[in-house]
Amino acid sequence: MYWDARSVTPLSDYRIYVELEDGRHGAFDLKPYLDRGVMRELRNVHYFRQVGIVFGAVTWPNEQDIAPETLLAGLVPEGDGAA
Repeated sequence: MYWDARSVTPLSDYRIYVELEDGRHGAFDLKPYLDRGVMRELRNVHYFRQVGIVFGAVTWPNEQDIAPETLLAGLVPEGDGAA
């Protein structure tokens, strides 16, 4: 689907860089989510850096993921603060 992630790279300060199948790309800030339920585990930097893609979704080994609509809403295009 158009929102499927093609690649994801962990960045500093709890951000990830994501490229989507439809060509959109940019940074997503996870700091606002780090105090919520299972997402707290992402505060461990070593664990945070284990981000990957499963069936087009941005995920971590213990099944945390980002809903596609959340990712799309928070994606900051390159050149608008993604670096």
